[in-house]
Amino acid sequence: MLILTLLSLTIWITLLAFRGQFWRSHIQLSPVPPNFDTLPSVCAIIPARNEADVLPKTLRSLFLQENISQLQVILVDDRSDDGTADAARAIAADINALGEELNLTLPQLDIITADPLPPGWSGKLWAMDQGIHHGERHNPDYYLLTDADIQHHPQNLQQLLFKAERDGLDLVSLMVKLRCQSIWERLLIPPFIYFFQKLYPFDWVNNPQKSTAAAAGGCILIRRPALERIGGLAAIKETLIDDCALAQAVKRGQGQEYHGIWLGLSQKTISLRPYRSLWSIWGMVARTAYTQLNYSPLLLLFTLLAMGVTYLIPPIALIWGIQNHDSFIAFIGFATWFLMAFSLLPTLRFYQQPPFLGLILPLIAALYSLMTLDSALRHGLGRGGAWKGRVYRGKGTA
Repeated sequence: MLILTLLSLTIWITLLAFRGQFWRSHIQLSPVPPNFDTLPSVCAIIPARNEADVLPKTLRSLFLQENISQLQVILVDDRSDDGTADAARAIAADINALGEELNLTLPQLDIITADPLPPGWSGKLWAMDQGIHHGERHNPDYYLLTDADIQHHPQNLQQLLFKAERDGLDLVSLMVKLRCQSIWERLLIPPFIYFFQKLYPFDWVNNPQKSTAAAAGGCILIRRPALERIGGLAAIKETLIDDCALAQAVKRGQGQEYHGIWLGLSQKTISLRPYRSLWSIWGMVARTAYTQLNYSPLLLLFTLLAMGVTYLIPPIALIWGIQNHDSFIAFIGFATWFLMAFSLLPTLRFYQQPPFLGLILPLIAALYSLMTLDSALRHGLGRGGAWKGRVYRGKGTA
């Protein structure tokens, strides 16, 4: 017990001091200065499969972006059966009528229907690829790849473009703020973001000297030449974790034309996707958790053991030390548990959740470990990668 307790403490000291400050939640877009008024052209690609209920807010938010004069929006209807395309047309008509009334020039919307999904492609990537090919006629400087459930802040695209242009970046991505309203969302969504940042420390992602690469698929701005340089989305067509695969392809293709990537958090651009139950969050994680481990049983075993030592040993050591009157082990267990809870505080603050939730991080980590195990079981049963009525057996992130 003493060895395990000291090992857990060492792990936490190492994580907090040397893991790219993943726990701080400090990397966000900066405001655009008032004298910055030259913005390049953008083509926004929205893959949509049964998203009619969220489009009135999300699609409208793209049409009403501030200080964007060269924006084309392409919605790819991925074989929806809920009237997604009709809802998009109605929204576009209302927005254009408003633009005419106020004498404003607003973006135009193209709606295309996705062709049948060919072998070797995931549905989202196939839909986005068709949208990109359709958008080539506009010859945009950038593509904005965004999910249909993302409600963009009015200045979001302006800030993304400013960041890319000022810093000369090939790819700028936002981890948008996920919905955090139901009890399960409040318990599990902040730790989800926390674990993502631990896996892909944003400081390392944004450092050209580091090999770590990641993006968040809900909001990715990418230069057209950079996308062409890596061979388009066809280069990652079989990947399930397509956002990180795209970032890896861009960063791995460093050379004379490479300009860097950037990933940060957003307070004001949000996802409207609800996760009202434990099982909806469970399904989201189980869909790709085993993919993240490259379908390796050894990596799965190591991950489960590492999660146990890192998150479960501290409270166990505290209880064991109290019961066995070993004050040293009890103190080390308490100190390690405190460090663990402390590390979650910035993310809880970002999501406006109470600090005491940090104390149940061991229980939350155990839940996520079970989700990862279930992901492996689903893969073994041929049900891995299930999403919106489709089952994918793709590759990992690269």
